[in-house]
Amino acid sequence: MKIFESFNILKKEINFKQNIGFVPTMGSLHRGHISLIKIAKKKSKKVIVSIFVNPTQFNDKKDFIKYPRSLKKDILILKKMNVDYLFIPTENEIYKKGIKKKINILKKDRVLCAKSRKGHFEGVLAIMNRLMKNINAKYLYLGEKDFQQIYLIKKYLQKSINSKIVSCKCIRNKKKLPLSSRNNLLSKNSYKRSEKISKLLFNLKKLISKDFKNISLINFYKYKIKNLCDKIDYLEVRNPNNLSSQISVKNFKIFIAYKQKNVRLIDNI
Repeated sequence: MKIFESFNILKKEINFKQNIGFVPTMGSLHRGHISLIKIAKKKSKKVIVSIFVNPTQFNDKKDFIKYPRSLKKDILILKKMNVDYLFIPTENEIYKKGIKKKINILKKDRVLCAKSRKGHFEGVLAIMNRLMKNINAKYLYLGEKDFQQIYLIKKYLQKSINSKIVSCKCIRNKKKLPLSSRNNLLSKNSYKRSEKISKLLFNLKKLISKDFKNISLINFYKYKIKNLCDKIDYLEVRNPNNLSSQISVKNFKIFIAYKQKNVRLIDNI
């Protein structure tokens, strides 16, 4: 596995005329990341993984500082998987003078996490734009746990990048909790409570499918979930095609963001 720290060397060493697959991460790799890499290895001739904890997408400095990092362990995982290339840039390499640290989004798109985490997706779009303008991969592999992130990347960046975006299903544990690097920050009790929340969300989806017009269902489940966490940022049902509130019985998704103490978790079902 070749490891790069600068865009210039990366572009000299990698032949992007080949079928290259790109998996961007913030490290602290888990089975969700591994699933993305396995899909990339099947579909692409060569795979490049990036690890960069992007400061501009954190609206809370404390959250950025405590975000789990395990670079040595991550490198061992990637080597065992026979990943071809690893890109580990510094902040100075990413945000050189004159590089945008934020990309504005429209007011109508400031819903869900874009509303509750001001500036978050503006930072996500900036880093993804920077990476994709320099890593000219054929395919970009993203996990659907971050559904809103994929939606916004497609909407704001797809036309300006050459890569085809491949959405990959969310990987969950046996009790349906989505895998996340942030799970490492949870206490045992908080972890179990989050598993119960995931179970409630799957139950809610079944009930909405059967009794679509029963609006009280959301409020009832919101009350139940409140007893299993410290705070709910949002619990909403939206159209997965445009994230609007215009939904139908066959076209809806449940979105949630909540906190277990100071750890913020998201899910969509």
